[in-house]
Amino acid sequence: MRKEYKREDLGKGISGKYFKEYKKVANLVLLSPDVAATFPDDASVNEALRSLMKIAQQSTGLTRQRSV
Repeated sequence: MRKEYKREDLGKGISGKYFKEYKKVANLVLLSPDVAATFPDDASVNEALRSLMKIAQQSTGLTRQRSV
């Protein structure tokens, strides 16, 4: 907080006031440090997850074809 601001001038804050509303529209995921080092931003995480989803769908499709 800047020196020119005084805590008493800011009023009394309410902890978690907007938490429920924010939780409805936000989808935050905390990454472990080792994962965050490999995937430094949301684009790289999304790309990796989409690749994994594609592999899982292909794998599931192959399994279904064999059992028919």
